[in-house]
Amino acid sequence: MNKKMIIMTKINIKPRAIMYPSPAVIASAYDNEGKADVCTLAFATMCSHQPPCIMIAINHSAKRKTLEDITLQKEFAVGFPSIDQVSQTDYLGIFSGHDEDKLEKLSLTTTKAQNVNAPIINELKLSVECKVINIIKIGSHAQITGEIVNILADEDILDENGKISMKLLNPIVYDDVLYDYYSIADKVADAFNVGLKHK
Repeated sequence: MNKKMIIMTKINIKPRAIMYPSPAVIASAYDNEGKADVCTLAFATMCSHQPPCIMIAINHSAKRKTLEDITLQKEFAVGFPSIDQVSQTDYLGIFSGHDEDKLEKLSLTTTKAQNVNAPIINELKLSVECKVINIIKIGSHAQITGEIVNILADEDILDENGKISMKLLNPIVYDDVLYDYYSIADKVADAFNVGLKHK
């Protein structure tokens, strides 16, 4: 018996930046006076295994203090907030470091990173220390590629094998279309394994 195929109608939507899912991360750097500044970003992704690198993008068409600091120092950190830190994460993305000390406002503390000249937010359970290897302007944003030179993780987000557990971290997922935050859903399959059934 032939199965009847249902073909859904595709709708054209005006082009915009889009990625599902997007992380909510917090970039941090020191200014020229050694003061820590931070901002929340949704434009962040892995971009190389060897060397291990991530890419973040910050709007250069606006006056972004964290971008100025990263460009100056050529080093930065990226922290991964947990879902219970969603209000602080949102706040750090709304207001500018040019106008107020956002960390002090939220009673967040920092420690100098171990391998780069950048602040680590102590209250975040996972952070990566990065050295800038490339900055390029693409449209409205400056894309910053950073080589990860160290990873700092709280013990309570590590599994029995000492590996970072996404479930224990419970990071924030951001929807840049509807402007909503989500938590991670349950695991559904093993990567590099579940697809073998189609071989």
